[in-house]
Amino acid sequence: MKRSARGKILTRKAAAQELRRAQRRGERVVFTNGCFDILHVGHVRSLEEARALGDRLVVAVNDDASVRRLKGPPRPIVPARQRAELLAALECVDWVLLFGGPTPLATIRALRPDVLAKGGDWSLDEIVGREDVESWGGRVVRLKEIPGLRSTTLIEGMTGKG
Repeated sequence: MKRSARGKILTRKAAAQELRRAQRRGERVVFTNGCFDILHVGHVRSLEEARALGDRLVVAVNDDASVRRLKGPPRPIVPARQRAELLAALECVDWVLLFGGPTPLATIRALRPDVLAKGGDWSLDEIVGREDVESWGGRVVRLKEIPGLRSTTLIEGMTGKG
């Protein structure tokens, strides 16, 4: 039986429990994160690519305050709970959680994924959590960059500003 999208949105503690259960079953868990403000086809392609790296995909989403810190006002366009639900509705996504820190490092450390996947526009040195994931034997993968598909670009096109 399929779970509802809202049923795939977890707290960090619940996500850690789900990940441990999956890993005990021998499943490889992939982690990725982002703002996902204005979900677009580039996000979908990246998430599908990330999911193909393992058996389960967990997506950590910046909460509204962290998006504002990163992108400035009036971002985010879409509130965090709605962004999380949209992501959870995707077939390739198993679990979604929100995080509020400046980076997802505390979340990565709490979840201990087997694979850390990040967009191809990030260099390996810039990927937060890379050293941690590699220290427990995990892999870090840069996903393919999807040129020209960025939320900021779409928002600028709609409003004339970013």
